[in-house]
Amino acid sequence: MTIQKKKLIKFNPKLKEECGIFGISNNPDAATLTALGLHALQHRGQEGCGIVSFDGKNFHSEKRLGLVGDNFTKGKVIKGLSGNFAIGHNRYSTTGGATLRNIQPFFADLYGGGISVSHNGNLTNAITLREKLVKDGAIFHTSSDTETIVQLIAKSKRPKMIDKIVDTLFQIQGGYALTILTNNVLIGARDPFGIRPLIIGKLKNSYIFASETCALDIVGAKFVREVENGEVVIIENKNLKSIKPFPKKKARPCVFEYIYFSRPDSILNNKCAYEYRKSFGIELAKESYIDADIVVPVPDSGIPAAIGYSQKTEKNFEFGLIRNHYVGRTFIEPNQSIRSFGVKLKLSANKSSLQNKSIVLIDDSLVRGTTCHKIVKMLYDAGAKDVHVRIACPEIKFPDFYGVDTPTKKELLAANNSNEEMRKFINAKSLHFLSLDGLYRAIGFEKRNNLYPQLTDHYFTGDYPVKPIDNLGDNKVTQLSILSGVNKN
Repeated sequence: MTIQKKKLIKFNPKLKEECGIFGISNNPDAATLTALGLHALQHRGQEGCGIVSFDGKNFHSEKRLGLVGDNFTKGKVIKGLSGNFAIGHNRYSTTGGATLRNIQPFFADLYGGGISVSHNGNLTNAITLREKLVKDGAIFHTSSDTETIVQLIAKSKRPKMIDKIVDTLFQIQGGYALTILTNNVLIGARDPFGIRPLIIGKLKNSYIFASETCALDIVGAKFVREVENGEVVIIENKNLKSIKPFPKKKARPCVFEYIYFSRPDSILNNKCAYEYRKSFGIELAKESYIDADIVVPVPDSGIPAAIGYSQKTEKNFEFGLIRNHYVGRTFIEPNQSIRSFGVKLKLSANKSSLQNKSIVLIDDSLVRGTTCHKIVKMLYDAGAKDVHVRIACPEIKFPDFYGVDTPTKKELLAANNSNEEMRKFINAKSLHFLSLDGLYRAIGFEKRNNLYPQLTDHYFTGDYPVKPIDNLGDNKVTQLSILSGVNKN
């Protein structure tokens, strides 16, 4: 049977990460604090949000499409999430669709008690595992790879719940950060390379897991430390216990947490993301100085790097592009005459700052190049004399399989074109990317180690720390179609 679905085009010029997660133990306001934490992590996913709480006897669940502030501010919703333990999730779908059934946390009643799971990341063997589970009689209710984790825990023959979870972690592969809630136990786990982020905070007697430190700030909690790569942290009876079941590996967190994903005020390696991004701009200025009149960022992602570039070159920083903050994630019908308005819905040119000016346009990344082309045209239409494009990260040549929504290799501009061909495509006077060594210098390393990179930087190098088992190939076959049983033939 062939299922035909009408497709919508997402105005999505950036790489997007899948999710933000939050969990808290031993707090009478657990659900309220979880909602606040998710609000701080809203940038990591805007398609849906959910909270599961535990009151010592029963689990309670609320899931909604849309933003946290639109769904978890009403008293009756929070009051329905009673208990001193809670986990929450913001969703951006890279596998599965943006439907209510795919919103996490997932909950299941298992032999030995209930369990709820929130997952940030992507499993590179989810399809293979799912096929085996279905053959063994498992019934799936969602098209998310996260349900595979729940099913594996349920199928495990280990007697204790924590052992079932560890057994499952040895079967899954890819990038993941998990918060798991069982009867009065809160668990956090991170993949063996630490690709996806997870931190520990503390608020009086309550421990917290979160994707970023900004989620701790909003609830007044103190940062304790990161969950280490390959570590499983168990919170029970107000005590923290750590186990490390995997063979020791060198941590390789995702480089795009530094470049784009993390909120600018979140702390990475004792330094806020904003400072790293300014440093990218400084290194970019060292590598690609051009004698232009003004430095203009693509808001908001290019602002910190543009500030760094401006400070290093002593060229004036100007908001030559104005962002409309009241436009959400835009879905545009596949009609070219309408689609062309996509950039104008979010950005407009500040003509008085651009007239007869030679401009250095700074952005954090270049993916397909179509949006950059439109922005460059917008600047020229507004009276700019020359537009020189500078990108504060290396060329993105390879897709991701660990929870980042990247185009296929065929769609990545840098994967198929030379620098000169890319420059012509976006119609810029010049184009320069930050080098890989410059990126590592800005983060704090003298150079990238040839034996093992310090970060997961496969976007630029093709060096994947975990090879995909599922046969996705260069086309990155949509997992939703496979997991949902949709026949595309």
